[in-house]
Amino acid sequence: MRFDTKIGIVVRADLAAWQQLNVTAFLASAVAGGVPETIGEPYEDGSGNAYLAMFRQPVLVYQGDVHELRAVREKAMGREMDVAVYIEEMFKTGHDADNRAAVRAVAADEMALVGVAVHGARNGVDKVLKGLALHP
Repeated sequence: MRFDTKIGIVVRADLAAWQQLNVTAFLASAVAGGVPETIGEPYEDGSGNAYLAMFRQPVLVYQGDVHELRAVREKAMGREMDVAVYIEEMFKTGHDADNRAAVRAVAADEMALVGVAVHGARNGVDKVLKGLALHP
């Protein structure tokens, strides 16, 4: 099935594996929370057990360096896409309010980005992510 929209997450390649997974999870939750139409219906197994709904489309995860992350953020913002960011300072916080304060404390062009998520029209997201390698 071909979707009209696309979800892409870019994590900084030089992070530890646990950090890359953590950043990916947080950024995916941002898309799920901020763009409700990306979520499908809840699941149920053959025994009647209920499970949470997930994205209704694939999420592609890429890697890049800090310059590529900045370029992705700038291009996506310029195209008015849904964007989520994760910055280095968020590794030192303990909860959501502190995360928001950490982002608010830094100008956009000075953020120490470790991850960016974008959601938007498929062709636009493809252009924003062009040239990035998929995460291994």
